[in-house]
Amino acid sequence: TLPCPPGARPCSPKYFGRDAMVCVCNATYCDTLDPLVLPAPSSYVKYESSKAGKRLERSEGRFRRRLCAPDVVLTLDTTQRFQRVKGFGGSITDAAAINILSLPERAQDHLLRSYFSEEGLEYNLIRLPMASCDFSLHAYTYDDVPYDYELTHFSLRDEDTKLKA
Repeated sequence: TLPCPPGARPCSPKYFGRDAMVCVCNATYCDTLDPLVLPAPSSYVKYESSKAGKRLERSEGRFRRRLCAPDVVLTLDTTQRFQRVKGFGGSITDAAAINILSLPERAQDHLLRSYFSEEGLEYNLIRLPMASCDFSLHAYTYDDVPYDYELTHFSLRDEDTKLKA
């Protein structure tokens, strides 16, 4: 594994004409974020990306009471709770796994760090499809035998043991 960078590393842009741009993440370089520190009460941290070139640009601010803005009205009631957030993450489909595994080992490490590590997005949840999905190379299930309630014909596919293990 690679050592953790001491601080944020900026986006290394690659342009695809007009206003299409991505941040390069490969075997030698990947942009990172400073570790997230929760803001003080009544404050917020904002990360912004834009067509103008911002890539997860960090800024801080404070909530103000009764500020009138003609185009934005945001009412925040901190005493009202609606849900509990368990975490954030993404999905590892067969296609995602195939693409990740096609990268050189150092690029895989950079990519996975950008999702799961403290200097990345800090994902803590992953969704894995059960059997095939829209992003699989072919359709498959674990047990195609009708009425097999005992699951005697159940078996994992190569995609599950080679791509998602």
